[in-house]
Amino acid sequence: MSTGRLRTKKKACSSDQSPDSLPVRSSGRQVKKKAAEAADDDDEASEKKYRKCEKAGCTATCPVCFASAAERCAKNGYTSRWYHLSCGEHFCNECFDHYYRSHKDGYEKYTAWKRIWTSNGKSEPSPKAFMADQQLPYWVQCTKPECGKWRQLTKEIQLTPQIAKTYRCGMKLNNSTKGSDQCSMPEDLRVAEVSDHWWYSMLILPPLLKDSVAAPFLAAYYPDCVGMSPSCTSTNRLPGTLIALIQNTGSVLSTNAQSLFAGMNKYFQPFYQPNECGKALCVRPDVMELDELYEFPEYSRDPTMYLALRNLILALWYTNCKEALTPQKCIHHIIVRGLVRIRCVQEMERILYFMTRKGLINTGILSVTPDQYLLPKEYHNKSVIIIGAGAAGLAAARQLHNFGIKVIVLEAKDRIGGRVWDDKTFTGVTVGRGAQIVNGCVNNPMALMCEQLGIKMHKLGEKCDLIQEGGRITDPTIDKRMDFHFNAILDVVSEWRKDKTQHQDVPLGEKIQEIYKAFIQESGIQFSELEEKVLQFHLSNLEYACGSNLSQVSARSWDHNEFFAQFAGDHTLLTVGYSTVIDKLAEGLDIRLNFPVQSIDYSGEEVQVTTADGTVWTTQKVLVTVPLALLQKNAIQFNPPLSEKKIKAINSLGAGVIEKIALQFPYRFWDSKIQGADFFGHVPPNSSQRGLFSVFYDMDPEGKESILMSVVTGDAVTTIKNLDDQQVLQQCMTVLRELFKEQEVPDPVKFFVTQWSNDPWLQMAYSFVKTGGSGEAYDMIAEDIQGKVFFAGEATNRHFPQTVTGAYLSGVREASKIAAF
Repeated sequence: MSTGRLRTKKKACSSDQSPDSLPVRSSGRQVKKKAAEAADDDDEASEKKYRKCEKAGCTATCPVCFASAAERCAKNGYTSRWYHLSCGEHFCNECFDHYYRSHKDGYEKYTAWKRIWTSNGKSEPSPKAFMADQQLPYWVQCTKPECGKWRQLTKEIQLTPQIAKTYRCGMKLNNSTKGSDQCSMPEDLRVAEVSDHWWYSMLILPPLLKDSVAAPFLAAYYPDCVGMSPSCTSTNRLPGTLIALIQNTGSVLSTNAQSLFAGMNKYFQPFYQPNECGKALCVRPDVMELDELYEFPEYSRDPTMYLALRNLILALWYTNCKEALTPQKCIHHIIVRGLVRIRCVQEMERILYFMTRKGLINTGILSVTPDQYLLPKEYHNKSVIIIGAGAAGLAAARQLHNFGIKVIVLEAKDRIGGRVWDDKTFTGVTVGRGAQIVNGCVNNPMALMCEQLGIKMHKLGEKCDLIQEGGRITDPTIDKRMDFHFNAILDVVSEWRKDKTQHQDVPLGEKIQEIYKAFIQESGIQFSELEEKVLQFHLSNLEYACGSNLSQVSARSWDHNEFFAQFAGDHTLLTVGYSTVIDKLAEGLDIRLNFPVQSIDYSGEEVQVTTADGTVWTTQKVLVTVPLALLQKNAIQFNPPLSEKKIKAINSLGAGVIEKIALQFPYRFWDSKIQGADFFGHVPPNSSQRGLFSVFYDMDPEGKESILMSVVTGDAVTTIKNLDDQQVLQQCMTVLRELFKEQEVPDPVKFFVTQWSNDPWLQMAYSFVKTGGSGEAYDMIAEDIQGKVFFAGEATNRHFPQTVTGAYLSGVREASKIAAF
């Protein structure tokens, strides 16, 4: 019975809702629930194993941590968050914590870096910046020509220019290699992506170069504002007091740079210092120029990479301007972590070619062979004829030749140089019949070319005693007083012209006289006879600067170029003569002398140039560099004719003339009176003799030879125009004997007198703005015609007219335009 009851009871338990049966039924539901949870866990594990980067647009489906810093680094596994630096570079949350959390081992390293960064830099010292600056591995390119693959260095290797210059696939730190077949190993797939536009757009932080060659030039800037890493010792900013001094003077930094680059030319100052302005051919290291933005619009939002590379290229050029700067020479100095170094190398080449074409680098008297042309092959398919072998024509020809473009220069005269013409027949000294003085040497391309040639320029002193006829030296206080009044008159002219149109323009001489008379009447001041003569001397100096009598010069625009930054620094005498530079520019070029051009026909597909002997030359482009005076006299016929706008501009400028005389004496009779000065002035006895030998230059700074050179300016040019050389000599000797009346002045043993106005292929010295004209005329003359006919010369350079430098730069400018077309 008991057994039956038990069976009955068991049966009842199986059918009734008794408490004993609940665990059995409940366990079935749990099995199902656990099975579902297990399936969910499998999905989650799968997600954890292949977690994607959260950065929108990132193509990395399976990120890998490059840092490997934390003990529990995710490597290529799961992390709660991936930190994105680029599409190929991420670090895991564990490595982030390793450096960022104060209780972790890497925190001290991060904070030490952060202190250096904040003391030097301006940007946020974030963990991502730390990783990019300190933890990303370096990438380097194999230098075997047949390889060129990019390789990632191991984390402990610090890239140096030397490693970058010599690296071969598989190279170890001791320069041994793993094996000869390392170059056959495939390149990392991430490398190919770097060239794509989208890759750069996904880059979180711009590259900041380490140990950039530009650092010594830019010590007054925040490094990260000029493309350099604030964590490098080479980019430590100067103390605040020194920065303030630089900002006030603009001169300290160049000394700082020179101390790091022993022997660097003191005239090389390619970068503006903070708050500095008004220095020609300087660039702002922290700002892109307009032409740079036009060429590289992709950097308009964040110019850091461009600035880093441009500043590096400029610094490399100025530390060695005697050799062409090539992409290969720059690559080794691009030191930056991560895949972005590959992008920097690619972009550097583009920027280098742009800067070369613009004449910012790889310019001057560099001479290259056909296998070394400075621009790629796509620039080579042009032919150019240049008319005129003066400074402008030869500058353009040298640039274009070095670019790889075919150039022929046609010169009307039997010599090159144009208005540069040196006389080397004087004993021991070169005397320029034309230009010989360099006005402002800082960043002047003439200083660059002298450096390339190893030529020293003589700095001209400021002392200039004014000697009266009769032999007395003028009291310096009188000279200073009249110089002050003279400049005050010019200041009034500047005020007067502020609201004047071209139609309201008057001659400068007339306006000066009007202001002078008004001043005398209003002030009641009476100048002595000597003071009046000294004022005439200063007026003759102004006519020397303008190349004309002041009655023809515009009062409104006589100094139009002063609104642009001019060349700063020393004025120097080029003792070897400009022809040394000109001859070097011409070396190896195809120059045809005695080929005057009569006409230019640009009506067809190509341009036809006809010379006086009837030869017709066919070319794609023509550059006209003849003097303004010849353009005014229609020496060259254009078909179709020049536009009315261009003709009006040509005629609104004046073709100024000055003449020179040089005399060699048996001994230096002036030494005791002048006492080592580089020049002395002649106070004219009356206004009618103003400009007649107003300044005398000692042409031998070493004081060994006995040669003086003087100038004839203003109305005095007309006075001597019809005199023969002997008559001009007699007038000059009369003046000298009056100035040194207390002693015997010997007859010269040799002399020359220039006749620039009578030279059929020149007829002038330099341009000026005539009354009613404007500085805009220079730009209008410089405008090309249909991309076929181009114009250069000092009368096309609005910023630097009247100088050899201006002519040279106009040639460089047009070479850049021709290459770009």
